[in-house]
Amino acid sequence: MATTTLGRPPGRARQILREMRKEWTAYLFLAPGLLLFCVFVIFGVSFSFYLSFHEWNVLQPDKPFVGLENYERLLRDRRFRQALGNTLYFCLSVPLTMIFGLLIALLLNNQIRGRAIYRTFYYMPAVTSAVAAAIVWKWIFNGDYGLLNYYFLKFGLINEPVLWLSERSLAMPSVITVAVWGGVAGQMVIFLAGLQAIPQELYDAAKVDGANAVQRLFRITIPLLSPTIFFLFIISMIGALQQFTLPFLLTNGGPLGKTTTVGYLVYTKAFKEFEMGYASAMSYMLFAMMVVFTVLYWRRMYREIEY
Repeated sequence: MATTTLGRPPGRARQILREMRKEWTAYLFLAPGLLLFCVFVIFGVSFSFYLSFHEWNVLQPDKPFVGLENYERLLRDRRFRQALGNTLYFCLSVPLTMIFGLLIALLLNNQIRGRAIYRTFYYMPAVTSAVAAAIVWKWIFNGDYGLLNYYFLKFGLINEPVLWLSERSLAMPSVITVAVWGGVAGQMVIFLAGLQAIPQELYDAAKVDGANAVQRLFRITIPLLSPTIFFLFIISMIGALQQFTLPFLLTNGGPLGKTTTVGYLVYTKAFKEFEMGYASAMSYMLFAMMVVFTVLYWRRMYREIEY
């Protein structure tokens, strides 16, 4: 290992510094992005952690230090517990999205006529604005003149209009439906990449041995897709735990808080009730949950992938 002499950096470090000085123009081009990252990410995350230990109301001049009081308040807050339950309920969209994404990827991985057109068609939700898609879906689910009620009534599937976004038992399933529709496209593309990395010789050998399509799926495809499935599950769960857009645009957290996720509650506390300190504590509690979940699941899945 290199050592320092009279405070001088070791040879390797001096070489790195020389290379950095030689390529100073690259750092000049990176400076705007690094500046934005430092201001809006590093500073924002650090300052919100500071706020979580204060009673920081935007409208009040006094912002006293309260220690862990905001975190203790979370344990007694009924709205937070309800939002946490709603968030976990919404996380059901993750396995549903993965299942549909894998099925579509399996279909589009075959040699079929017009495959490129089908791939483009199924990928369209991924390039559609989430806000625009939510507005369209809100019209589809409308209880008075929505497209869904129109066709359900026309084909005799229901006897009277259904308030999809206003019924307490139907609001969250409707939000999950929109989330699955919007998330399938991205997962389909990643699954397609994973499927195309599997050697065709394995399937040919399995066919020679008499394996049917289901056996090839569960003995070859899914085991070899384990790293892809693991990656998509972790990324999708992190996104689901932070969900804000769909409850905000479709239901405004209603009815009676049935679609209020933790992300939406953080927004409500911070920008409607101006309790920045409590909202920051809520955010860090959610962050801690995501870290614990990710680490535990990663350790379990990593062992399965390795062995």
